[in-house]
Amino acid sequence: MVSFRWSIVFIVLTAGCFRPAHAAVDRIEIIERGPFANGAQFGSAGTYEWVRGRLHFAVNPGDPANARIVDLSRAPTDKRGMVTYRGDFLLLTPRDPARRNRRLLFEVGNRGNIGMLSFFNDAPTTNHPLTITDAGNGFLFRRGYSLLWTAWNWDVTAGDGRFQIELPIARENKEAIFSRISAEITVNWLSRCEPLVWGNSRGYPPVTDHLDTAVLTVRNHQRDLRTPVATDQWHIGCSLNSSDEPNPAHLYFANGFKPGRLYELIYVARDPRIVGLGLAAIRDSLSFFRFENTDLAGSPNPLAGEVDHTLIFGISQSGRVIQHLLYEGMHVDEVGRMVFDGALVHVAGAGKGSFNHRFAQTTRHPSVHEDHQYPADFFPFATTTQKDPLTGARGDVLVRARVLGLVPKIIYTGTSSEYWTRASSLLHTDVDGTVDIPLDRRTRLYVFTGAQHGVWAYSDKAYFDNCINPLDYRPPMRALLLHLDRWIADGVLPPESVYPRIKDNTLGSVSLWKSEFPLIANLKLPRTNLAPPRLSLGQRWSKGIIDTVPPDYGLSFVTLVPMPDRDGIDMGGVRLPAVAAPLGTYLGWNLRNSKLGTEGRVSRWSGSFIPFALDRNLRTSIADPRPSIETRYGSREVYLRLVRQASRRLHNRGFLLGEDVPRVIRRAGSFYDRIIVRNTTSDSCGYTVPGEILHKSN
Repeated sequence: MVSFRWSIVFIVLTAGCFRPAHAAVDRIEIIERGPFANGAQFGSAGTYEWVRGRLHFAVNPGDPANARIVDLSRAPTDKRGMVTYRGDFLLLTPRDPARRNRRLLFEVGNRGNIGMLSFFNDAPTTNHPLTITDAGNGFLFRRGYSLLWTAWNWDVTAGDGRFQIELPIARENKEAIFSRISAEITVNWLSRCEPLVWGNSRGYPPVTDHLDTAVLTVRNHQRDLRTPVATDQWHIGCSLNSSDEPNPAHLYFANGFKPGRLYELIYVARDPRIVGLGLAAIRDSLSFFRFENTDLAGSPNPLAGEVDHTLIFGISQSGRVIQHLLYEGMHVDEVGRMVFDGALVHVAGAGKGSFNHRFAQTTRHPSVHEDHQYPADFFPFATTTQKDPLTGARGDVLVRARVLGLVPKIIYTGTSSEYWTRASSLLHTDVDGTVDIPLDRRTRLYVFTGAQHGVWAYSDKAYFDNCINPLDYRPPMRALLLHLDRWIADGVLPPESVYPRIKDNTLGSVSLWKSEFPLIANLKLPRTNLAPPRLSLGQRWSKGIIDTVPPDYGLSFVTLVPMPDRDGIDMGGVRLPAVAAPLGTYLGWNLRNSKLGTEGRVSRWSGSFIPFALDRNLRTSIADPRPSIETRYGSREVYLRLVRQASRRLHNRGFLLGEDVPRVIRRAGSFYDRIIVRNTTSDSCGYTVPGEILHKSN
């Protein structure tokens, strides 16, 4: 630790000796700009414009601020000795600078996508926000925020307006770098052709000359023995569409990939991208738009002199990116300036990610069933000191920021789901799950009780045992964004943290949770939650290089879950009005059914809703231990009165804006109407779906 602290001090004292004459954006290339929403007025902020283009970056590989970027010394350089690359950006800002609120709100895009407008503005999901419809309720626009998105992850496939970045390839003495890597494939339906990486992500294709060393195995669970698949049953290169050319990053399996099973291809890849430059792209984009007047060529910054404070926001993967930025100390630019004052980290759990190592695949992360061998959940996890008794390691996510003396304000938000699928308890317990540990004083944590990872709904159970959880926690998120803003700008403290804890018996083991959960008829319970394994990745892992493929699994970190009340709803968090006056049990977990294979395993992202019986007779007939809706409320009027009271309490505590109170009450009334008239003999989940179908962000 002493040597680490001295190295940080050296960075601070010598940064000026190494940095280029200008910030790390060489050139801003504006491709298009124009009026947003046909010149619609957004309150005092007036009209907005959109600016779309590319940022051309240049980073100094000798600058200590870049020392944490794996393989940066192996990147090609220009005649200045700089490493160059470029990526897309989009800016939405009030056209009149005088009407801007002097806040830059930056969203780390999730797998190349925009999520912030659908999240805060209740707008449709799109990567081309141009119309008044794309503005949604106008929440962010009415307040005069400048909104920014830039590309950061190299492996996002093109299409649908997803943000693209071109990162350089690492070479060793100008020679190609080769390595064994792994690709785990899990499917939800029988298929014969699958990409090596799921979602809108591209993997590293196998090197043709080394295909004879590739091995495909299959197993049911992560710690099962791997069973080799005969080489004549599979080959590299196939197409999901019969009209397309075979893709060298797709795998064909003659017998068909079976739902739920874990297929793992170990193969040789070449030409690793310098993935950590994606973190630098976020840092340097923020640095440019916040601090600089022009680029190196003299082209103006569209926000020059108009930003007092910068906020960064990320959902799920993108929240883990923010965690990783802080862990690497890369929230500080080459000039030694903190590029964001505050962070809103949403549903990231306790993880970081595959964002800064050789052959990193950014979309990969462990869940209960999948992808355990990818190093996204590694020690430390919390914002204050944790100790690993097995390795003797000590540390915390903010140690580099703290030594630099540049610690932003952070609000963590999460749901019940992340305690089951993203190891959230490690944010605030020791790694053995025995005691609570404090949060850093510049940090808040709020958990939305009973909610699931994302806000979405489906009219059927899809591939799960139960109806999908319909809770919408976006209204309190709007309030918390404004709390973060005031905390940064005016020093006004947000509400105290609200989350489950060991000391008050609202957090415990899965086995304890099972013993206290009510016996609801025909409801299957999870066997376990995600407990990230300690991975042995080889001797060079400290340098960001994985040599042991697949890695050896060590003992898992101990993770806990929120304890249930008499209805089965979690305790210890922020209770939304729909949970304070419930019409059923809201759960952060759901189980895969037989259609998905591996029946009974916890879903990666979805929670459950188990409605109460409508009346005493139905409750008795199904032996439901939970009081019926009739017993609890008696009438719609009584129910809505309780919802109003809960909404006002949340408003008074600072978790709900005044403008959102009537929306929340109206939505609760609509849900009551749908649940009362539902067909109780049907398996349909249509009653859970509000007027719009809400889409997920992972």
